[in-house]
Amino acid sequence: MPVHTSRSSQGSSEGNHGRGVGLGLALLSAVAFGGSGVAAKPLIEAGLDPLHVVWLRVAGAALVMLPLAVRHRALVKRRPALLAGFGLLGVAGVQACYFAAISRIPVGVALLVEYLAPALVLGWVRFVQRRPVTRAAALGVVLAAGGLACVVEVWSGLGFDVVGLLLALGAACCQVGYFVLSDQGSDAGDEAPDPLGVIAYGLLVGTLLLTVVARPWTMHWSVLGGSADMNGTSVPAVLLLGWIVLVATVVAYVTGVLSVRRLSPQVAGVVACLEAVIATVLAWVLLGEHLSLPQIAGGAVVLLGAFIAQSSAPAKPSQDPVASGPGDAERELSAHGTAV
Repeated sequence: MPVHTSRSSQGSSEGNHGRGVGLGLALLSAVAFGGSGVAAKPLIEAGLDPLHVVWLRVAGAALVMLPLAVRHRALVKRRPALLAGFGLLGVAGVQACYFAAISRIPVGVALLVEYLAPALVLGWVRFVQRRPVTRAAALGVVLAAGGLACVVEVWSGLGFDVVGLLLALGAACCQVGYFVLSDQGSDAGDEAPDPLGVIAYGLLVGTLLLTVVARPWTMHWSVLGGSADMNGTSVPAVLLLGWIVLVATVVAYVTGVLSVRRLSPQVAGVVACLEAVIATVLAWVLLGEHLSLPQIAGGAVVLLGAFIAQSSAPAKPSQDPVASGPGDAERELSAHGTAV
């Protein structure tokens, strides 16, 4: 009995460590994704179409990840549906629907609707996967959604556009696909699809789809050879593009998928709500877009919602049954996640 207690304590310690790493990755992903807007806006104001910026972002990241796609080429035969779904929903779908939505409705409203995704993830987990959802996770989603309404000041643009709202809802549904597909195979041990390979092929699929939508051959390529204005400071356009590709896409997707593998789709989804807060704060600091008191209060509420959701929902490894005996299966899965 004492040995069993010791091993249980060790398993609990490893689980807490995995949760801490997962939360750190989720926060880093939110920061990376949130930094895309402050780099993209100067490029758009310099003359690039928003869809062209999205295409450059995804295509550049796909090029960076191409060696990993070659390394994990076996995934094309093993998990073609996963790769196609991740590229369609998690990469191209979110971007295309969101940018189409903001062409018809205010950015704040589009953001708020898109970040209904954590609530939709909870619905997927509860009613489709038929897995229990903690009250704390549900409360965290409600608080995060309310806080986001304040952060984006949704009351400043309540124009009703059915098509725009449907497009924003489409972005939310695609984001659900991103979180759910990121979690696929995380409990399969050594048979789990490598997340880096999934991301690499997802970006390749996303590039192909966005090429049809964005038509990059019509782009003003000369903009990339000049500079863009960032709150009075002239910044090389290629430097901003490098940030968007390497940090806001490659780092963001890698850390985001790994965080879902270590946590769960519903917890990672709530933490991802911080992206809107981070984007607003970065716009304040780097672009001079000042925050109002309701926005600051809303950011605090989002933080509170994310904290409540992650502190009570179990980490992903603990959701699986622990093998009877020494618990080698749990430690093997934890080791595999660390190696990835």
